[in-house]
Amino acid sequence: MRAIALVIVAILIGSGHPALAEDSPGRPISEALPLFDNNHCAGFRDPAEQLFCGDPELNAASTKLNSAIQDRLNRLANRRLAIAENAGWVRERNSSCGIFGTLNISNQNFRSIKACLLKETEERIAILIDPNFDCLATNTTAGMLICSDPLLAIAKTELNDQVLGLVARLKADDAKQALAEYERWSRERDRKCGLADKDNVPLDELSSSADCLAEYISQKTAEIVAAKGDPKRVFGRHLVSSSPDADAVDLCVAQIHSANSCDDFLTVSRVSQIDDKVAEQSAVVTADVEMVVLSPFAACSPVASSCTGACWDLKSGKAKPSPGSRESLSVAHRVRIEKAFAFEKTEGGLWRCNTTTLQPIDFGTALSGP
Repeated sequence: MRAIALVIVAILIGSGHPALAEDSPGRPISEALPLFDNNHCAGFRDPAEQLFCGDPELNAASTKLNSAIQDRLNRLANRRLAIAENAGWVRERNSSCGIFGTLNISNQNFRSIKACLLKETEERIAILIDPNFDCLATNTTAGMLICSDPLLAIAKTELNDQVLGLVARLKADDAKQALAEYERWSRERDRKCGLADKDNVPLDELSSSADCLAEYISQKTAEIVAAKGDPKRVFGRHLVSSSPDADAVDLCVAQIHSANSCDDFLTVSRVSQIDDKVAEQSAVVTADVEMVVLSPFAACSPVASSCTGACWDLKSGKAKPSPGSRESLSVAHRVRIEKAFAFEKTEGGLWRCNTTTLQPIDFGTALSGP
């Protein structure tokens, strides 16, 4: 879990050079920040991060915010998506306070920007400590449907608590894979209940999906109860699929990511089937796989190649070789790839993934986060 905590800190405090006051050429903003030298703020990236590092009030607020973020993560099972959500909030906070990227801050605007950052941070802390926010922050159709139904929301919370109880019994690496599998359950659930592509459908038109959600949550809760506290009876059991489809591709991507230690960098947010060719003993399923960046990595690197299937040109958003590029995919960046996955039928009639790498992909795009 330490890596997750480091990601959170990285969201709030990056790396770079001190900003210069626009109305005083050559005069660094550090002169307005008493803690700048002691906290080594010169190594941080943009003006907002430098202010949180070097100003006593903002620094104290940042400490409280980090604590609230960690407390929230501790009560979530699918905590990795919360990291991306927080990164989106940081960007919105900066823009609402008049901070844009690495543009310099003038001394005359310092007080108003500081006041805005304090207000936004205090409001964020109040929101994070409200358990209801965990539900409301799930910006998917299934999440909104669950939040709109008190019984579904309670059932989902109970399942979440059961999962956390099991994960707590596992070693760090096994716990990480268990949490990734729990996220895969949610994607499988959304496909089964017809919610994977219903982003703009009114909730009152999804009553049948609500019944399906209740049944799925109840089934998973029963599986955990039946495991009697043994996480290995719940997680890590699935190596084959009942049919070659999007669920099978989702499992295949999970196996590839696990083999390449991708879980610290990316989480899969959606898997959709595009086409399939099924023979008696083999099958090829073409699918769309969307991923969200959890921790920055170079756009052309072993992580990019192994975990997304390509190097990326971030200016065009296209997948193509960019040797020597120093650009990085940042937290909450979204990567979408299309790829054909091969499967073979086992003696037991199930389907095993024969694709062991995401390279090469058929098509891909990389978009910055919200």
